[in-house]
Amino acid sequence: MTKQAALPRMQLTHPQITRSCAESEIYESLLALDGASVLELGCGKADHTRRIATAHPTAKVIAAEVDRIQHAENLATAAPANITFADFGAESIPLAGASIDVVLMFRSLHHVPLPRLDDAVGELLRVLKPGGYAYISEPVFAGEWNELIRIFNDEEFVRKAAFAAVCRAVDKGMFELAHEIFFLVPVKYKDFGEFAGKHFEVTHSERNVSDAQSRAVERLFNTHLGPDGVKLAQQVRIDLLRKPR
Repeated sequence: MTKQAALPRMQLTHPQITRSCAESEIYESLLALDGASVLELGCGKADHTRRIATAHPTAKVIAAEVDRIQHAENLATAAPANITFADFGAESIPLAGASIDVVLMFRSLHHVPLPRLDDAVGELLRVLKPGGYAYISEPVFAGEWNELIRIFNDEEFVRKAAFAAVCRAVDKGMFELAHEIFFLVPVKYKDFGEFAGKHFEVTHSERNVSDAQSRAVERLFNTHLGPDGVKLAQQVRIDLLRKPR
């Protein structure tokens, strides 16, 4: 389901990104979600899930998360009635073929085990209805915010691998590329303590941030520190894939 179409050229990065907005503005402009069957893979804290389910009460949303701790927290937190939380990954989706209108992956494809990336993309194809859409949002490995994160969590290789898997699927004709969009997500921290709390201690990965890494991140963080804290932007790429009819 979509509201518009385009034929962009696939790029891993973009030399100049000027659009800055909440991601909801992007997917609401691209996808028709009212009455849709929606699958979100790697939902995390389910912020997008809850927003979509609330804004589109006729949609039926399945939100999957492999992090058992986060999944338990999602189950324990009040949610709209049209959300079903589940604990499976993109590489093995226990749903019937051609049963989903829209698959959403917000910053999660690069977390799929590398040997299973092609399996995951194949699963997206299998569960989507003909004409259905896979919305894949991935962080771009560039920018000042990325320079902070890469000190303790360098994801350049896995992000390139995830993009390569998407490109292979398009090159093989499994999917058609409907849109590719680059934009900036504003990121703000009042101090280094807030940054460390959000990024050093996460349940979905073992960060094991060393004292030396923490000091290096804090030094770089403080170069951006102003009266209102630190204001940066995360670069993000969206590949909207369409399953051929």
